[in-house]
Parts: sequence; C-alpha cells; structure tokens
Amino acid sequence: MTGESNSDVAPLGGPSGLSLSSRLEAVLLAAERSLGDSRLVEAVTEGDETVTADDLRTAIDDLNQQYESTGRVFRIIRVASGWRIMTVPEAAPVLGRLLTQRQQSRLTPATMETLAIIAYRQPVMRAEIEAIRGVACGDMLRSLLERRMIRIAGRAEELGRPMLYGTTKDFLRVFGLSGIDDLPEVEGLPRGPAHRPSAPPAAEPVTERGSDDQAESAEVLEPTEVVTSDAPESA
Repeated sequence: MTGESNSDVAPLGGPSGLSLSSRLEAVLLAAERSLGDSRLVEAVTEGDETVTADDLRTAIDDLNQQYESTGRVFRIIRVASGWRIMTVPEAAPVLGRLLTQRQQSRLTPATMETLAIIAYRQPVMRAEIEAIRGVACGDMLRSLLERRMIRIAGRAEELGRPMLYGTTKDFLRVFGLSGIDDLPEVEGLPRGPAHRPSAPPAAEPVTERGSDDQAESAEVLEPTEVVTSDAPESA
C-alpha cells in the first residue's frame, strides 16, 4: 500500500484542473452532512466528463489508502445513505475532551443558572424557571436544547398543558455525573421534581445525523419552536 494516488481514477481536467479524487476530497471536507452518490456526482463533475457511482467508490478507496499510508486520523466512510469524512475511533478520547471543554466554555452564567434550576427541579415548567430567575429564559432554553443538555420531559397537568423540561445523558456526561443524585446541595435551591409529567418523557434527540436528503428530527425542531414563541405557556 502506498501514498501515491491511482492515476486511473484521478484524471486532470475541467476548469479547476483538479483530479477527481481532489475534487471529491474538497467537497467532503466542506460538507456539513453526509452526501449521497447523486449529490457527489453532481458536485465533482466538470465540463463534459462523465462520473459514475463506481468512479466515486474507486476514488474513495484511493483516498482512504492515502490517508492510511500517511497516518492520517480520518477516513471517508458511509454514514446513513451518504459519505462523510470522519475521524478514526482511536481519536475519540481526544475529541471527547475537546467537546467537553467547548460545551462548558460556551455556557454563559445565565445559561448555567437556567440549567441548574432544571437539573435540581426537573421536570419543571418554563414559567417556574423564570419565576426563580426573575427574567425570561427563552434564549437559554433554546441554547440548552440545541446542545442536547436538556429535553422535553412531558407536559404539566395544568391549564394549557405547558412543557416540562429535564436534563439529558449528555448533561451527566459533560459534568461527570453518574446520576442526578450526584448533584451537590445548593442553598436556596431545593432538590426534587416540581411536577409530575402527564405524558411519557420525550426521547432524547438523536446525535447521529443522516444524509442531507433526510429531514431534521422533529424532536429537535419542536422544542426550538416552543421556546422562541412569544405566547405564554399557560393561561
């Protein structure tokens, strides 16, 4: 196995002057999601050349051979119904530490206060969070939902059936907790559920994303729409 590109699958030509493998690599590096064969063919084809799905597979194999032979920590792999550049499993511990640092560093004091109230009082309504903090918390809730730190835990048995919020497994992982019982005691913030949900807790949002042809998860979209609404949650 060598690091040299297979010239049979990397012809030069077209406006860019780049080989098929180079064009494919550039597209996958810039893509935010996995791309299916048809999208890739459309993106890498130049001029009057003809690129088939078999050409793509050969170019992908060629690039992966180069990555492996040069000790790169990423490969082009199949994700759902498309292709994406992903890091190798051995890099997971390093990236996990980076993700933890990033999530913690981006949490503002106001967001941390909101998260703490939810953690100690879950399941809890938005109105109760705002009553404790004394300010609106729509932006903080939206941010925490997007980070998978909180989830919709059901609806309260009150007029208007307002949403109830609770924490996720990602919250426990980021803060190094085995469970909610590991939270330290905080003066003025009693521990315990504020409500009993009338509906089963919603499943946590899926972290794996499919190809760009697949729709966004409804469980992610619904909370975002709820917390940005100007309408009150309860009468």
